[in-house]
Amino acid sequence: MPKICKITQKKANNGYAVSHSHVRTKKRQEINLQNKRIWSNKQRKWIKIRLTTKAMKYVRKFPVLTEIC
Repeated sequence: MPKICKITQKKANNGYAVSHSHVRTKKRQEINLQNKRIWSNKQRKWIKIRLTTKAMKYVRKFPVLTEIC
């Protein structure tokens, strides 16, 4: 299962870990995915989706976003 948010479509970011001597090694900055159970008005049932914590804030503020799922 890919590590992608179902609502925001965010995925991992490539970056560098920089040491004290400025030696750069590649690393991946993974997103903060959480499993969440959300009520879907369209399907009239609870659905389980993987969301980023940022998307959880959006869903709490704008419940209409659950219609996407």
